[in-house]
Amino acid sequence: MKIYPLSKPLLLLIALACTCMLAVGLYLQLQLEMLPCPLCILQRYAFAAVALIALLTVVLPARLTRIGAALTSVAALCGAGVAIRHLWVKAHPSVSCGIDPLETSLNEILTARWFPSLFQADGLCTTEYEPILGLSIPSWALLWFIVFAALSALIALSRQSRA
Repeated sequence: MKIYPLSKPLLLLIALACTCMLAVGLYLQLQLEMLPCPLCILQRYAFAAVALIALLTVVLPARLTRIGAALTSVAALCGAGVAIRHLWVKAHPSVSCGIDPLETSLNEILTARWFPSLFQADGLCTTEYEPILGLSIPSWALLWFIVFAALSALIALSRQSRA
């Protein structure tokens, strides 16, 4: 499959979509007062990582595109893993990731101190919020992480066209 000519625009689109996901998270937090839990914050870090790796791949030489796309896919799969864990915690309300070592350690990271609105965990993972178009927030995150992982994996596995 030869999708190589579209690789960089597609990676740019992935980075833009991840940035939009972070903006939606901030909107839900600041406007709708949905406090992010530690697993939400880990998903935000994953969206930020996917965006940064995709953007770096766009500016790197073309011969490194497949490697950057593979790293983008790995970051998205890590985010998907966190989203799956979040869904599992929500399905088992007796398990909590609230005020525990995970929250404490996440809130001590430098980015949480510099950008507390974006990276500080204040909520509980088991808090139920109104679904958005029928899906919970971690379900939407999982869906998007799968899309980003699949698209970047396609780029990583594609053959390069000869110039």
